[in-house]
Amino acid sequence: MPKIKTHRGAAKRFSLTKSGKVKRAKAYKSHILTKKTTKRKRNLRKGTYIAAAEEKNIKRLIPYK
Repeated sequence: MPKIKTHRGAAKRFSLTKSGKVKRAKAYKSHILTKKTTKRKRNLRKGTYIAAAEEKNIKRLIPYK
């Protein structure tokens, strides 16, 4: 059985925790920041987890992480 290739785009965006959850960064933090409130930008800095429905697909993309 050959090794599975890691999806490099997904590998840069997601990481796994020890408990097996998939961590991700929040979107909407890259540009057009002047109209966004300080509170909103501060909350976008915090990481979060992938929804349970998407977890299986993401784990398939990053098998060795």
